[in-house]
Amino acid sequence: MKAIVQERYGSAEQLRLRDIDPPAPGDGEVLVRVRAAAVNARDWHIMRGDPMLARLMMPSNFGPSGPRRTVRGSDFAGVVEAVGPGVTKFVPGDEVYGDLREDDGAFAELVRVPLGYLERKPAGLTFEQAAAVPLAGTTALAALRDAARVEPGQHVLVNGASGGVGTFAVQLAKVFGATVTGVCSTRNLGLVTELGADHVIDYTREDFTRLGRRYDVVFDLVGNRSLAACQRALTPEGRLVLAGGGVSRGGRPTLFGPMALVIRATLSSKLGNRRIVPLNNVPPSAASLATLREYLESGEIAPAVDRTFPLERAAEAVRYLEIEHARAKVVITV
Repeated sequence: MKAIVQERYGSAEQLRLRDIDPPAPGDGEVLVRVRAAAVNARDWHIMRGDPMLARLMMPSNFGPSGPRRTVRGSDFAGVVEAVGPGVTKFVPGDEVYGDLREDDGAFAELVRVPLGYLERKPAGLTFEQAAAVPLAGTTALAALRDAARVEPGQHVLVNGASGGVGTFAVQLAKVFGATVTGVCSTRNLGLVTELGADHVIDYTREDFTRLGRRYDVVFDLVGNRSLAACQRALTPEGRLVLAGGGVSRGGRPTLFGPMALVIRATLSSKLGNRRIVPLNNVPPSAASLATLREYLESGEIAPAVDRTFPLERAAEAVRYLEIEHARAKVVITV
């Protein structure tokens, strides 16, 4: 089968289209023929081995000189090709979507998926749209429903509202009954408004931490403001939820990257600061995918896809997300 393979850390030029042996499903696993796979910030972080600290702290993903798994990609949508022993939920021909996360391997024609990472594809969505959902959607769901416990009538600010996770966060906050403020660049104000944001802030002109407005929840996906600054924007009982992979430094390696802010947030929360909630390593979940499918099929949320690329141009797709700061989701078709 054809797959995008990477052996050493580096730029997107390290991603090569090659023929490799197809996987076979084991106990409790499903073999899926991939029709589309989404690109996420984690892909270029692992591709570059950046930040350097992650090579020590996340050995399941980062090896000394290259990624632990040679095929990139976690989000996918496709058709069940075969099932392993013990699998009764799916049969060949079923349309599915899922998130491999730590296992990676979605930038390929076939992928082997543990049953707990997989759900039926939402009806009415194309494979490209469905592939855009899993990692970003489950992260936004975990942040707002579980970590922040958003309630009707609350005020929620999403910093990084036009990104992959941010576009889902804006919509889910509205589903939960919140008044939503999205922070993004000038070119993305229209997109964030169309997604349902009640207010938008152009970060190139205004700093949301200095406007004197207070929010019940600040969901920070960028990491471009200090913890103290973000807390200024909270109500007395408000919560700051941190997630996201930061922004690329144009290929220049970093030591800590976005991990520095997350580490400080984790220490602060362990010392008793209940206003700060670091969102660490949200695992793939079939239950979360089923919840998102319900919202998608009801029309309460919808994926926003910026651009699609064929599998042979996967390196270009990753470069576009990393260097050109794509809005919403970038998807690879297979």
